[in-house]
Amino acid sequence: MINKIKNNVKVTRDVGWLIPGLNIKRWLFLIFLGSVFIILGFLILLDIRPIYQTMELIRKAALILPTEILAVVVIIIGALIFFNGWKKTTLSIMDMDNSKSGSSLLEKLYRRSKLNKGAKIVAIGGGTGLSMLLRGIKKYTNNITAVVTVGDDGGSSGRLREDMGILPPGDIRNCIAALADDDDLITELFQYRFKKGEGLEGHSFGNLFLTALCAITGNMVKAVKESSNVLNIRGVVLPATLDDMKLAAEFEDGTIVRGESNIPEVHKQVKRLFTEPANCTALPEVIDAILHADLIILGPGSLYTSVIPNLLVDGIVEAIMQSTAKKIYVCNIMTQPGETDNYSVASHINALISHAKGRKIIDAVLINNSLPNNISEGYAKTGSYPVRLDMENIAPMDITVVSQKLLQENKQGLVRHSSNRVARAVYYWYKKTLKK
Repeated sequence: MINKIKNNVKVTRDVGWLIPGLNIKRWLFLIFLGSVFIILGFLILLDIRPIYQTMELIRKAALILPTEILAVVVIIIGALIFFNGWKKTTLSIMDMDNSKSGSSLLEKLYRRSKLNKGAKIVAIGGGTGLSMLLRGIKKYTNNITAVVTVGDDGGSSGRLREDMGILPPGDIRNCIAALADDDDLITELFQYRFKKGEGLEGHSFGNLFLTALCAITGNMVKAVKESSNVLNIRGVVLPATLDDMKLAAEFEDGTIVRGESNIPEVHKQVKRLFTEPANCTALPEVIDAILHADLIILGPGSLYTSVIPNLLVDGIVEAIMQSTAKKIYVCNIMTQPGETDNYSVASHINALISHAKGRKIIDAVLINNSLPNNISEGYAKTGSYPVRLDMENIAPMDITVVSQKLLQENKQGLVRHSSNRVARAVYYWYKKTLKK
């Protein structure tokens, strides 16, 4: 990557360190200036005689070589020695294993410099959809805030929530891991799930780690921050609220079911989703991130159990409406049995707007326009079908439809989002809107 930077001009790795924007040269100058003062201090301490001896040596050398040539030679030699020593020292301190990562320190610094200047993105959701998106979007910017729903009450998260009285850590853990280095052993450890052991079976190490940190630090936000520091993630992960939020759904026939994991099991049309307690307060950091965002992304993920729950938290919809950010919803590829049966793209959008108190909180919707020829028969057996694009119902909403191939290639005919394709489609749409 670094050998072709800006207009495909080839540069050597050593010259590459002089590329603008790395924030290195200014520190080199300070190191050089400090070194000069240190040397002068020692010379003064030694009664300054070495200065005269050095100048005398230079004077004699100048009688043999022209002054300009001598000066250039001395500067080049000094610079090479100084720069090589600085680089070796930095590498030793950072202890970077380039053979494992496949990237040099220069490439990492260049990438970090570019990513630090990237757009401020807020991704709102939960479940596997949000973590999938984050794995792709982190390649475009380091300024990411993931806002995660805390309504989960199933699996390991549900057990810990009930036993320990904490916010469910599962979706938060997945987002932290998604923003970390996927090749890092500590990330694999964070995602490790115990397969046996009394009381441990089914739990992931990351969930237990977050639970322990929550007890030590006092709340989930501090626990997430410390965990993020351990994994050195690119961005920030925040729970939508610190309140003990539980989900409930009212169906079209008036039936009310409580508990996130129970909602899809009813297999009825959802009329509205609500929380208990009714007024859950958004985390101040979440509101601040939304207000200062350049781009806000909703989804993909389970519509009623991952995406919409965030909109029910007091202050989030209002912040989205106040924000000047571009706003896009990544629609699911397939309907979800028991949750979005027979839903079209417009149905998904209407559900978002309805739970946002009738406000149009998105500017565009991203949809998949390609399906595998050998789509798995398992989808039809479970009642899951491709989400239909109904332009006739979307057109009156004044919402832009962005159509791209978003699928991850596979031979099994499974329909899965590609994190790279989704992130690229979203980011390119965002950059395109800036030109208008």
